Amino acid sequence: MIYHIYCACLLVVDCSTKFSTVLCVSLNEIMMIKGGTDILLPRKKRICLVGIASSDPALGTAAQQFGVPVLKSETGIEYVDDTAYCTYFILKHFDGPEYEILHKSAHRLLGPTALLQLADKKESLPSINRPMYTRAMLGTVVVFTGFRKKDELTRLINMIHSMGGSIRKEMGAKVTHLIANCCGGDKYRYAVTFRVPIMSMNWVVALWDAKDDIGSYGNNDNFIEPFKLKPFFGARVCFFGFPEDEKKHMCEVLQQQGGESTEIDDPECTHVVVDESNVNTLPDLASVRAYIVKAEWFWTSVQNEGAADEKEYLFEDYLESVLSPSVAARRDSQPAATPTTASTRRKRKRLAETLSSLVQNGGDSPAVHKRRSSISDAGHLSVSGSFLDCTASPDKQLLDEVEAVNTESARKNLSPRHQVFLELVQTESNYVGILSTIMTLFKSPLEDYIETTNELLNSTEAKIIFGNFPPIYEVHKKMLEELRYSAAHWAEDTSIGNIFLKYAPDLVKAYPPYVNFFENTKEMLDQCDQNKPRFHAFLKICQTKPECGRQSLKELMIKPVQRLPSISLLLTDILKHTNKNNPDHSALELSISSIKEVMTYINEDKRKTEGQLVMFDIFNEIDNCPPHLVSSHRSFIGKCDVMELSEGLSGRGDHLVLFLFTDTLEICKKRSKAFNSLKSPNMANGLHTAKLSQGKPYKHIKMLSLSTIKKVVDIRETDECQKVFALMVRSNQELKEKLFSFTICDEEVNKTNYLRTLCRQMANTVCKADADTFLISLDSHQLEIDTSDVALGTLSKAFKFASRTRMKVGRAFSFNKTPSKLKRAMSTMMSPFGSTHSLTPASQQLAQMRLASCNNINELGNGGSDSPSRDDVLVAPMSVQPTRKAKCSSLKTVPTR
Repeated sequence: MIYHIYCACLLVVDCSTKFSTVLCVSLNEIMMIKGGTDILLPRKKRICLVGIASSDPALGTAAQQFGVPVLKSETGIEYVDDTAYCTYFILKHFDGPEYEILHKSAHRLLGPTALLQLADKKESLPSINRPMYTRAMLGTVVVFTGFRKKDELTRLINMIHSMGGSIRKEMGAKVTHLIANCCGGDKYRYAVTFRVPIMSMNWVVALWDAKDDIGSYGNNDNFIEPFKLKPFFGARVCFFGFPEDEKKHMCEVLQQQGGESTEIDDPECTHVVVDESNVNTLPDLASVRAYIVKAEWFWTSVQNEGAADEKEYLFEDYLESVLSPSVAARRDSQPAATPTTASTRRKRKRLAETLSSLVQNGGDSPAVHKRRSSISDAGHLSVSGSFLDCTASPDKQLLDEVEAVNTESARKNLSPRHQVFLELVQTESNYVGILSTIMTLFKSPLEDYIETTNELLNSTEAKIIFGNFPPIYEVHKKMLEELRYSAAHWAEDTSIGNIFLKYAPDLVKAYPPYVNFFENTKEMLDQCDQNKPRFHAFLKICQTKPECGRQSLKELMIKPVQRLPSISLLLTDILKHTNKNNPDHSALELSISSIKEVMTYINEDKRKTEGQLVMFDIFNEIDNCPPHLVSSHRSFIGKCDVMELSEGLSGRGDHLVLFLFTDTLEICKKRSKAFNSLKSPNMANGLHTAKLSQGKPYKHIKMLSLSTIKKVVDIRETDECQKVFALMVRSNQELKEKLFSFTICDEEVNKTNYLRTLCRQMANTVCKADADTFLISLDSHQLEIDTSDVALGTLSKAFKFASRTRMKVGRAFSFNKTPSKLKRAMSTMMSPFGSTHSLTPASQQLAQMRLASCNNINELGNGGSDSPSRDDVLVAPMSVQPTRKAKCSSLKTVPTR
């Protein structure tokens, strides 16, 4: 048996069998036994707690878990020469002369954090060649780029090694993080392309500052997201040719993403971002060497969370591809400005290759789109002048045979009916092109992102925005095929109406879900646009594409809402130019009627849907609202603010709100701000209830089924009685009828219209045709309704406010849960009323209130011969309830309990 040692590998060769084995062990674990014998065995392990680490009980407990001898020492130097063991020295400080001696020895150094982490994960002592204070970066492979100071780089490398990480010089498959000090270079491009996290140096510093925390690891989200290098770190960017509001917005985004805005004459300017829709010449940068790029570069960098390659977005290449040779020649006469752009010959060769590939693939270059949209005759034919009529679509070239007749001379030979039909085909083609753009440019890429970890929207957000869109696209795509066929085989008796009659059922199915929930779609789109910077950048990138026509996604997605009215107008125009003897005349009339029926159905369904959505909002605004108020068969009709004139619901003079639904009437009380401010319950359950009801403006009083309302009484108008009505209610469980009377205090509500609407809903509920049978008119004196003292409702509210305050003060005097004699005495002493009868007339109550008012609360117990004695106080009633119409002079003299 022969042993050969190569670095840290042991090659064992069996001479008899010629079989070799490689043992990958560290030299530090190998020792020679009996110098003359070639036998190598691993050394035994032990732990030595050095210095202040030896007095830490947590470290002592953790060290015992490894099942090896545990030593304690002030310096550990006495164990350096003992090679019988591989000693793991545990130090709390990785510096000083003692650390240097231990570091140079053949033993191993661990920090207290690393020992605790190993014990926590129940792992064995590791075989390491470098000191490791913490395992925060274990398994992390780092590459540096952009650092110029050697001392700074050395310090970062030592930190990474002490945290278990490793360093590489070049990017590769095993690299986990790039630490960069600039937003450029080959390593940076590699990281952006292969989605390697690009970190700032602060990431390493923050991990090292948290080296004593056993839960701190470099792959935790709280140590990744905050320390990612911003896409424009170190860049000074100038925005050229943009509108002022757009420039301001882009400057804000630039600052958020780590860059700094500057002007075009700044010598340190690194990038000039040009609005290609407004600028057609290169800016003069004779004194500045900076990249001149399109706006797409800026937004792509934001979306990818890393600066994109400027060579792919050069404004100079854009000029060559879309502008005339004369402009390009004029541009060539200007001095070169970009520091690393290729020569003009190479750029033109790259452009030629791109155009060649586009021609071979049957695609259109941006120039084709731009020129075709600028010379299109659709704008001359359009009656609406909308974006639908003049925007190029991806499949517009398929209408070449139709466009052949769209010249001025050719149109003169066409009949008016034929001309309007071609306009219909043209607008339908543009519309389908917009739908296709939304599907291919927005919806599909966003769904592809969802399937990765780099999503821009989650599945719920994408479904809310695009979920109801595909059916509309499918039905119009089929319609367009038949319209194109009719255009290619045109005859005056070609039936246009039958095409729309054929697809009317599909339109009814496709449009209502989209139109009804379009407000939700816009709300979700706005919310994601504001809260998701990468999604916002994605929208901006798409908006620069030629097929979008500089329109935003929100502007494109409103087109389906506008399309059916446009079709109806065009069909009506075709009908005007169609002879009554033409077989298509009746079909056109039917198709126009079917389109209008679809729009009517959409409007009705939208009204119903909005009523159901409002019902959820109403439910959330009413405290203690019955859950069964929300029902699929119920929808909201209207709201009316009233004041109660009777006593049967909440109380005379109280401000109520009536929410009318298709089969029920929800009666609730409108809360004042003073009510919400008084909520300060002492008990935990009361506090919980207050939190739940906080902010709800209404309190549930009664949910009245319309089937229980027998009559609606319209009280005739007089000078003293204005906008008063009553409801006569009787349910099967009640033996007599109840009368609830109200006065409408909402100036915008017409009493007659409101009562008729209420009667109509009542008739629908009980399946009666004549709603007028529920409405009767009476004089106020016939029902003994008096509105003269409705203003006393204000006094009622003031008294209730005082009563609640009295209860609060009473709780403040309470020292235990059992009412004491002192509490009862205070309650009686503070009662301002001389009578315990609750039905005292209002005038007497007000007089008693005035008599009982005082400026000094002590006068209640000592003021005069009528003051109760101590014995009388102790046997007095605990609570004396005043009537509703009491009045207090000020809050300071409010009776308390």
